[in-house]
Amino acid sequence: MEFQTEYFFTLPKGFVDRDGNVHRDGIMRMANARDEILPLCDPRVKQNPSYMAVILLSRVVTCLGNIAEIDTKIIEGLYTIDMVYLLSLYQKINTMVKPVYKGICPHCGEALEIPIDLVDVSD
Repeated sequence: MEFQTEYFFTLPKGFVDRDGNVHRDGIMRMANARDEILPLCDPRVKQNPSYMAVILLSRVVTCLGNIAEIDTKIIEGLYTIDMVYLLSLYQKINTMVKPVYKGICPHCGEALEIPIDLVDVSD
């Protein structure tokens, strides 16, 4: 089984460039530690912590339509629904998926999945 690090996506609305072309299909790669650390030093983030999302996405979205170099100006130009979509995708691909126990309910016979928490931080 190959470890997946890039994910294809289609934006709900799409980025409209200055020529009126709409770019909806793209690729997002998994983030690394550097992607999350470097924006913390950026003066735009220090001035407005919400700007971290813009910088993060500009680092992990590797292409959008035929735009090969994604920068903060492109991310800033996205419609809000597209920004929310990308942030949701970012969370999904960069969060550990919890394993589940698959079984059958002894009472009703229905198939069930019970999440298994491998990192228990309770006392």
